[in-house]
Amino acid sequence: MGRVGAAGDNAAMESFFSLLQKNVLDRTVWATREELRLAIVSWVEGKYHRKRRQRRLGRLTPVEFEVVNVGSVALAA
Repeated sequence: MGRVGAAGDNAAMESFFSLLQKNVLDRTVWATREELRLAIVSWVEGKYHRKRRQRRLGRLTPVEFEVVNVGSVALAA
């Protein structure tokens, strides 16, 4: 990984930008850069991060992680 020509070197970012283009950029014509920026931020925070499984959370989505751990937080308080 990291060498020129390595297969999969950029696979994660290419996948992300493909989803971004399909779900945000190709949906409408944006009048200003600010509108586009807000659309991208809302998509990333509202859809992408909520559905993407994350390694640090034990391969759970953030929503699943919160549901699983809400009981342990209540017990700790």
